[in-house]
Amino acid sequence: MFAEKFLVGLVMVIVSPKTIKNKFSMANQNPPSIPISNSETTITNPTKNFSANMIIQKVKTNLVLHSKWGELNGAMGDLGTYIPIVLSLTLSKNLNLGTTLIFTGVYNILTGVIYGVPMPVQPMKSIAAEALSDTTFGVPEIMAAGILTSVAVFLLGATGLMQLVYKFIPLSVVRGIQLAQGLSFALTAVKYVRKMQDLPKSKALGPRPWFGLDGLVLAIVCVCFIVIVNGAGESENHHRCCNGEENGEKKRTSRVRRIVFSLPSAFIIFVLGVILAFIKKPNVVHEIKFGPSSIELVKFTKQAWKKGFVKGTIPQLPLTILNSVIAVCKLSKDLFPEKDFSVTSLSVTVGLMNFVGCWFGAMPCCHGAGGLAGQYKFGGRSGGCVVLLGVAKLILGLVLGTSLAHILKMFPVGILGVLLLFAGIELAMCARDMNSKEDSFVTLVCTAVSLVGSSAALGFLVGMVVYLLLKLRSWTKDKP
Repeated sequence: MFAEKFLVGLVMVIVSPKTIKNKFSMANQNPPSIPISNSETTITNPTKNFSANMIIQKVKTNLVLHSKWGELNGAMGDLGTYIPIVLSLTLSKNLNLGTTLIFTGVYNILTGVIYGVPMPVQPMKSIAAEALSDTTFGVPEIMAAGILTSVAVFLLGATGLMQLVYKFIPLSVVRGIQLAQGLSFALTAVKYVRKMQDLPKSKALGPRPWFGLDGLVLAIVCVCFIVIVNGAGESENHHRCCNGEENGEKKRTSRVRRIVFSLPSAFIIFVLGVILAFIKKPNVVHEIKFGPSSIELVKFTKQAWKKGFVKGTIPQLPLTILNSVIAVCKLSKDLFPEKDFSVTSLSVTVGLMNFVGCWFGAMPCCHGAGGLAGQYKFGGRSGGCVVLLGVAKLILGLVLGTSLAHILKMFPVGILGVLLLFAGIELAMCARDMNSKEDSFVTLVCTAVSLVGSSAALGFLVGMVVYLLLKLRSWTKDKP
């Protein structure tokens, strides 16, 4: 009984803290008068039933698929980021791919159920970058950094400090972080397309050949296909339906256009990549071992905790706060204004995601504005989008385990670059609402420093200073 009450209360806090706050304020304004002599009121507990029914109804609403092909297509929108990072760490650091797939699959399902939007689950990029560049930064250090980062983010959210930070950060600075992250994704995508990649060492090897199963021509064709099908990401509602006066040829043309524009472009391209991976190395089927990977507890040392905190948590924490919580909350409200999001709930879910998984060797994960933009770009509109992705990860993790890395190693990197390119562009386009010259100036300064300094924290700091200086100048200009 206690566990049931606790679970209901926890879900209510994560799903809609604002709703609970409103209910409590209404209760204080009009306290119900309950007759003491009525024995029925002391026996029944309508609040519990109401809360449970409300949660069940909210979950059903969050998982409604707006379009089956669209949601499936949107699930592919974040793979351009997820696969290269996880595959690189699997090959270079012996990351347990099977465990990572299982836990991130569960994360995807839970976030889809809670938020009802294609909320992404991405690897913590700064920790991954440190692991790929430092040979002594192994799996224990990666997991220690993830645990400590999640504890810090959870505490910031639970104490309300994250809400305070979100309240005072100007929109122009948030847009600068989003623009920088989007352009960073796009530049990395172009590098994937133009150059051959050694993912385990995160190095470019040389120019990519024009022809072949992973050539430039293939990547260019994929780009053109996505542009034709998806356009610039505008709503397809603007296409006019045929009226009764149109002739048969125009009706047939309109029908063909509707079919083309409804194709799941990202899903088709991903399936093409899997087929090409088997063509490149047909005997890869002999390297596949069925069954889940063995899940073991990670053994930590004092040195692992220390190195994980200094080299992993310190650079990752600003990026998680800015891009995984604040920027995601703002972007979610922009894309889904009818939904109720808060930095408190996002902080709590980021913290809870890694409280269990990292102890068993699952890659530290968080949300990400780029993943949300990519999944939205390709048609993700509900929580069912990421639930489909989570179920697929669970099945692959349980059936193939770490041996899936042999297939992903043959996957065309150029195709991953194409998916990442459109995710980055969609995120960067969020800055188009900066209409005034002052806001655009702050946004571009923040973006430039973030890109050149390769640090979102540095870009954020400079952007805030510039914003305050402009406000000071505006205030002093009005004074005699």
